[in-house]
Amino acid sequence: MAKLVLVPTPIGNLEDITLRAQRILQTADFVLAEDTRTTGNLFRLLGITAKVQAYHKFNEHKMLASLVDRIQAANLVALVSDAGTPGISDPGFLLIRACVEQGIETECLPGATAFVPALVNSGLPCDRFYFEGFLPAKKGRKTRLELLKEQEATMVFYESPYRVVRTLKDFGEVFGAERRVSVSREITKKFEETVRGTITELLAHFAQKEPKGEFVMVVEGKAKTGKTHSEDDESE
Repeated sequence: MAKLVLVPTPIGNLEDITLRAQRILQTADFVLAEDTRTTGNLFRLLGITAKVQAYHKFNEHKMLASLVDRIQAANLVALVSDAGTPGISDPGFLLIRACVEQGIETECLPGATAFVPALVNSGLPCDRFYFEGFLPAKKGRKTRLELLKEQEATMVFYESPYRVVRTLKDFGEVFGAERRVSVSREITKKFEETVRGTITELLAHFAQKEPKGEFVMVVEGKAKTGKTHSEDDESE
């Protein structure tokens, strides 16, 4: 019976690959990869010899029907992104939906993703959270933030190093400069770092230290009482 397996790959540290992920990738009939060169480098390091085919945002619509047919004719097909879990700010959703609609079995392995360690390590409440991912770079950016202004759950964003300061300024304008935020970069890598504080404090930090690496930004939600979450916690 045909099966599509979504396989998380390390976001930095190769030790985060699981034994199960390696077995699936090694035994798959073929592997669909966001970037065959990136995946090829990973496979060489891990000694995986599976066949790899490109599947990314520029060809996923065009290839969808033919890929579903190929998966139906196979026993096991794996899907990977450049790093992390397919479908989380990476290609995957369209193919998964198409397979589900065609009755093809799908499975997602647990594994590496950037926002979970950033959220848990933020020091902000993580019992409820809202994952936004990447904000629009231009059109619709402020509109999107205005829609999140009343969000009470902790919010999680992905951001490039080139827009971290701009995004913090946008947060300050919409959410208020004293809203707490935790910014993590290069998660699992050699220069992993997390900086916590108010938006004002983090803007001061990055004025002295240029942002470098891939970032996850975790932002405090709006408190129901108008107080900060820390004040709410102390009153309980």
